[in-house]
Order: sequence, then C-alpha cells, then structure tokens
Amino acid sequence: MAHLSMEYSGGLEQRADMAKLAGAAHQAMLDAGIFPVAGIRVRLHKADIAIVADGLPENDFLAMTLSVGAGRSTQALKQAGDVIFDAVRGALAGPLATEHFALSLEIRVIDPALSWKDTPIHARLSAQKKD
Repeated sequence: MAHLSMEYSGGLEQRADMAKLAGAAHQAMLDAGIFPVAGIRVRLHKADIAIVADGLPENDFLAMTLSVGAGRSTQALKQAGDVIFDAVRGALAGPLATEHFALSLEIRVIDPALSWKDTPIHARLSAQKKD
C-alpha cells in the first residue's frame, strides 16, 4: 500500500499542470522501487477555501501525505520520500521559484491491525506477472 494524497490551494491550478504533477508523482512512486504497483494510488484534492500564511491571494500550497503499509525501514521510506519530493519539486519548479508557495510531504505508516482492504486489483496484477 502506498497512497499519495495531495491537497492544494485552488490558485495552483493556474500556475501548474496538475495532471502532469500527478503523473510525475506516480512515476516517482514506481521509480522508488519499494511499493507494489497494485497498491499505488495518487489523488489530488483542491481546497475550495484556503488562507495561506499571511493571507495574500497569490499564496499557494501543496501538502502531500503518503500513507504506507508497515514493514519498510525508515531508511527505505526516506529514500522513497526523497524520490517523490524531488519529482514533485521538478513539476512545480515555477511556483517554487516565487515567494508565494509552500510544498510539504509527510509519510505515515499504517498499523496493519487498524487497516481493512478488499482490492481485487492486486489479484489481477499478480495474475498478469505469472503469464
């Protein structure tokens, strides 16, 4: 399991290609090499109302939360986080070149005893690998 949720301020849509951003994040998760393809999810959510920092209308943010299943070392997650953060930084080079943007990433490890799943996608992708 590796689910990347990205929440962003509405103004960012005028400053960045959100589909390209999602694609860059997805590819980085694949490139990290520690997440099963079937478990990767990338979701973007626009905050309809957001007041950022000093409240200037040109201020924007993108806050990423990567939720992962337990079992990976801190070092492996740190390396994966670096890959993902660098890819997103590349996709957001324009906004990051201004004084009106904030970017963050947090990784959360989910306790397996407190996580329920029913995902036939895993079975489909596992069957494809056997062929």
